[in-house]
Amino acid sequence: MTEPAALPKHHPATHDEKLVITASSLGTVFEWYDFYLYGLLTAIIAAQFLTGLNQTTSYIMALLVFAAGFIVRPFGALVFGRIGDMVGRRYTFIITLLVMGLSTFLVGCLPTYKTAGVLAPILLVVLRMFQGLALGGEYGGAATYVAEHAPDGKRGFYTSWIQITATAGLAMALLIVILVRSPVTGVGEEAFKEWGWRIPYLLSGLFLAVGLWLRLKLHESPVFQKMKEEGSASKRPLSEAFGEWKNLKVVLIAFFGAIAGQAVVWYTGQLYAMFFLEKMLKVDGITANTLIAIALLLGAPFFLFFGWLSDKVGRKPIIMVGCALAALTLFPVFHSLTSAANPALARALAQAPVTVTANPAECSSQFDPVGKNPFDTTSCDIVKNALAKAAVNYTNVDAPAGTLASVTIGGQTFVAPDPAKLGGDERKQAIAAFSAQVIGAPAVAAVPAKDGKSAVEAKPAVTGELAKVGYPTKADPAQMNKVLVVAILFYLVLLVTMVYGPIAAMLVELFPSRIRYTSMSLPYHIGNGWLGGLLPAIGFAMVAAKGDIYYGFWYPVVVAAATLVIGLLVLPETYKRNIDG
Repeated sequence: MTEPAALPKHHPATHDEKLVITASSLGTVFEWYDFYLYGLLTAIIAAQFLTGLNQTTSYIMALLVFAAGFIVRPFGALVFGRIGDMVGRRYTFIITLLVMGLSTFLVGCLPTYKTAGVLAPILLVVLRMFQGLALGGEYGGAATYVAEHAPDGKRGFYTSWIQITATAGLAMALLIVILVRSPVTGVGEEAFKEWGWRIPYLLSGLFLAVGLWLRLKLHESPVFQKMKEEGSASKRPLSEAFGEWKNLKVVLIAFFGAIAGQAVVWYTGQLYAMFFLEKMLKVDGITANTLIAIALLLGAPFFLFFGWLSDKVGRKPIIMVGCALAALTLFPVFHSLTSAANPALARALAQAPVTVTANPAECSSQFDPVGKNPFDTTSCDIVKNALAKAAVNYTNVDAPAGTLASVTIGGQTFVAPDPAKLGGDERKQAIAAFSAQVIGAPAVAAVPAKDGKSAVEAKPAVTGELAKVGYPTKADPAQMNKVLVVAILFYLVLLVTMVYGPIAAMLVELFPSRIRYTSMSLPYHIGNGWLGGLLPAIGFAMVAAKGDIYYGFWYPVVVAAATLVIGLLVLPETYKRNIDG
């Protein structure tokens, strides 16, 4: 590979330019805060807007609603990227912030499923899509704008302030959610789940006002201003960026050789880790949020460090090392996280493994997008539905056709009822009894009828076999090694900073200024919107289908490894390129 060309002479950024870059970054923080609120409140959103579905499906569907904002991000990149390359970076900034802020504020005003039925999740999806469109236009513009203001030799460091905004926005959302749901504010956990979740959304109205004030103070980037004066701005950025092979080839190299791996590492290290703590390791929401927030605050400065380092040694080696470490360490790291966050669960997994023996032809994936499958027509579904509700890890053993499914917990085996021989209430009672044997059942108090008799018979609580062999219903804070949990989460954030810190500068440097906004925005948002944004939903669907709480990590591991190989072979180094042309 040839040595990169020497840097051209270029004046350093002025004090005013640094203030402009800071203002731009702060506006972007507010947009990320808006976008990631939903991710923090997924379980609560599922309860408020998707109550018509079973527990496993409602959680995955809530993740898919979260992903809806990611799915439309590439379309926002096309729409706003075109505007940014033709009309200007500043104008586009103002539009994206306004759309994002209003959409987030309105989420806090939405009716729930209880009051509006199916209309509630429909409105939620629509607002998430508007958020995604706005964010699709935000990132490319912010990175381009900052890079075009930065002095030569410092683009990695300057654009790392944009990279830190995603984590800063997430950390800000975490801190506000923690504060609002804590008893100190007078809201508390129960009230937060019922109505307090709206407060962080409504606060976005204030952040919108501040963000707009900052954005209106910005001036146009000097590179774009020069293009406008010379008349060299692109008149057809979409066809020029993606219809000409010389440019499309660079887009494909950027996507497969850098962005794909960066996206899955980013969303595994921050969002999927949080979901894993809550859903799989059964850590309570406020504790999980607090531990993630601490790790983010400790790790955030490393965005700046790796951005600065990329100005010295190059962008490519840092990104490749981050992908390599992720591919090699994600599985052992999350096993260690289980031992640190919920040691009782780790012991139970080791000492009393759960095995499902069933005919695989009778087993569905336990994922029902329309909420119509009661999972009661085959013995395999009855077993797996009970285990899915308890978020229990299990292995599968194939059995011949005609065999009733069974679950073995430690040394005890429980055979599921045969739904073919049961119907109506008899089937429901048999399934309830089987579920009580396996996962237990809460006590039921007697409800007196008007005639003085008991309308509902009192029933004592039943301890299921899972609890008997040590499977906890929730993580015990007293047993949790919180220092080690934070250390593990910090390591995951560190991987994020390695792949994400230098990538904005690299993307800016890969493309010519006349089509830069469009060219970098689309592959970035396909990677981060689709590969990354869909990662939690895909990961948990993989877990539900396989029964292995770690199975979802194959997705980021394979993608990160593929990016490492492709990047090493075809991704160019860019850190000494001139970006003025």
